[in-house]
Amino acid sequence: MKKTITYLGIGLFCVALFACEEAFIRDEYDDNAVDIFNSMWTTVDENYSFFDLKGIDWDAVYEANRPRVENGMRRDSLFNVLADMLFVLRDGHVNLQAGFDLSRNWDWYLDFPQNFDYTVIERNYLADDYEITGPFRHRAIDSIGYIYYESFEDDFSESIVDYLVTSYASRINSNDDTLIFKGLIIDVRDNGGGSISNVNTLVSRFADERRHVQNWQYKDGPGHNDFTEPIKKYAEPEGAFQYNGPVVVLANRSCYSATNFFVQIMKNFPNVVVMGDSTGGGGGLPINRELPNGWTYRFSSTVTTTVAGENIENGVAPDIRVDITDEDKQAGRDTILEEALELIGQVFDEQINGGA
Repeated sequence: MKKTITYLGIGLFCVALFACEEAFIRDEYDDNAVDIFNSMWTTVDENYSFFDLKGIDWDAVYEANRPRVENGMRRDSLFNVLADMLFVLRDGHVNLQAGFDLSRNWDWYLDFPQNFDYTVIERNYLADDYEITGPFRHRAIDSIGYIYYESFEDDFSESIVDYLVTSYASRINSNDDTLIFKGLIIDVRDNGGGSISNVNTLVSRFADERRHVQNWQYKDGPGHNDFTEPIKKYAEPEGAFQYNGPVVVLANRSCYSATNFFVQIMKNFPNVVVMGDSTGGGGGLPINRELPNGWTYRFSSTVTTTVAGENIENGVAPDIRVDITDEDKQAGRDTILEEALELIGQVFDEQINGGA
């Protein structure tokens, strides 16, 4: 009797297993692949913001990929077709999320020198006596403040940013000669972006006055050039203290999205110099959409330009281009940081001698 029950239990288990396997196999295929493909193509066609800037023929993309799609195809195959279609946009803000994979195009930094190694910074510049204040790591190097900020996703309070800027405030015109900070370096290399709110809070401590720094446009129609009129964006002083000493912002190709905005805004201030490589870009705010099968995707739907009308989607050029040399890399030196330290020292000396 026990054997009968055992065999019966095994038989029922096998039936259930095969039923689950059959359901899983069916789930690997999609009977609505064509509708899903058309849904994504049409939504992107009517809402994406950089077709003309990048010279993309979206109709040609449809013609090239539509023959690859048929109802009943495997879901992973459908995912690959959609991912290939989105890859053409050359946009780090464009992704397709299906649970089992995330499509992306990261050529905006992969094809360029890194120009940054945090291990070198930590071991040879921050050493073991730096401060960690919220998400910021900082210390004085040769009487120059150095602040490293890894990600604009990491929030900070108003009091934290006030502490930072006052800690390294320049005292060029002060009679207090016990400690003179010559200037400030803000290192955002490898900062992939995050919150625009954090950008606005940080730049407000360097704004010398209310300045028009950007223009934003939003898609407002299905045509590729259907945008709102430019909306002016301003940076203005906030907090109890604004830093007016020499400032150098360090950037590389891995600066993206909100960091791209930060670097471009900082270039508007007269005491700020951007050094290093161009940023990776990301000048459009992304929106999220869902496909009929539940997969989600996002893409850029706004345009950001400088006051002069330059689109920042493909990156912001530095004021002074510097690459890390192979010799310095081998020696554990950061060429870009060294150049920034030298530049601030020169500016400081010129100000002192000019005031003598």
